[in-house]
Amino acid sequence: MRLRKKNEAYLTSCQKHGSIDTMKAMAVGEFKTHFSDVLGEIMSGKKVEVLYGRAKKPVAILVPYSKEKKIKRKIGILEGKMSVKFADDFEMTDEELINL
Repeated sequence: MRLRKKNEAYLTSCQKHGSIDTMKAMAVGEFKTHFSDVLGEIMSGKKVEVLYGRAKKPVAILVPYSKEKKIKRKIGILEGKMSVKFADDFEMTDEELINL
């Protein structure tokens, strides 16, 4: 009961600061005991944070798996500031590329 109140207080604190949207925090022992239930919550879209030790140190966050997650990444710090074009007759061997 006491652990649950600490978890709820932590969750409320995180929600106030905007660091998480909807996340449940639980100790390792509670996580092990309710593993199937926790997996059900994760599959329904919720996040679960696992806390370890007496200090309740966060060690993991479990989130739903998504194959469709695409991350657009910038390639280099000069993206949008310059462009590179190769001539149609440009050729380079693997060995030349490696020796650059």
